[in-house]
Amino acid sequence: MDPLEELIRAQPGLSIALGVLGLLVGSFLNVVIHRLPKIMEQQWERECAEFRGEEIPKYKPYSLAFPGSHCPSCDEEITALQNIPVLSYLFLRGRCANCKVAIPIRYPLIELLTGVVWVLCGLSFGVSNALAASMLLTAVLISLTAIDLDHQLLPDSLTLPLLWIGLLINIDGTFVGLESAVLGAVFGYLSLWSVYWLFKIITGKEGMGYGDFKLLAALGAWFGLAAIPTIILLSSLVGAVLGILLIVTGRQNRETPMPFGPFLAGAGLIHLFYPNAVMGWIAGII
Repeated sequence: MDPLEELIRAQPGLSIALGVLGLLVGSFLNVVIHRLPKIMEQQWERECAEFRGEEIPKYKPYSLAFPGSHCPSCDEEITALQNIPVLSYLFLRGRCANCKVAIPIRYPLIELLTGVVWVLCGLSFGVSNALAASMLLTAVLISLTAIDLDHQLLPDSLTLPLLWIGLLINIDGTFVGLESAVLGAVFGYLSLWSVYWLFKIITGKEGMGYGDFKLLAALGAWFGLAAIPTIILLSSLVGAVLGILLIVTGRQNRETPMPFGPFLAGAGLIHLFYPNAVMGWIAGII
């Protein structure tokens, strides 16, 4: 019997519970992905107006909790029956019940992805502190990936708490020892910071944003110093291959910026579930 099948049969209740919970949390992550950049934009506009001595813009109350779910096209409130993860999208045939505007496919995909990843967390860590930690980590990485793809932005409100939580999680060595976690955070940040400045000195251009430094620092805090080379190698390799494919197919040119955060997040997810896979692959080639 396949090892994965054995695990699923051994704890079906846990897998089902995590899958359903992941679908529900994935629905909330869609709210975070859509609203957090808008909240940040409003805050920046207020700060800029205050700095220039202008009248501070006034907005309707807007947060992750308020107003309730509504269609961004017609502003019609979304009922509870219309907000069931994945199922409502299928029943509505991917369109708003009121204005019939197409609902982006990303919404059910985020819900499904969160559910699947949380099942993998349960299969990998069982009922443990590592399970709760991995669920939090993967939820934040999914949110960061989608926000970076949409806005080329990795919010400090997500990356910095992720870094500090990683250090706290590893006080008792949940994933790595605390010393390795601290060194991972430091060298994770400094490695991309150094690449950034070297690239800027040579070309006069900015090759990446500071959010990338902070995200790699956070992953270093979670997985330790030894994970940094693997994460950098994997994210850079996938990013380079995808970038070349996009250029070859004419979907973008060399000057088109491409967010690096999703590749870092993807490499972090791979390391979470298969920490030795990349190094084993490299060793096999050598």
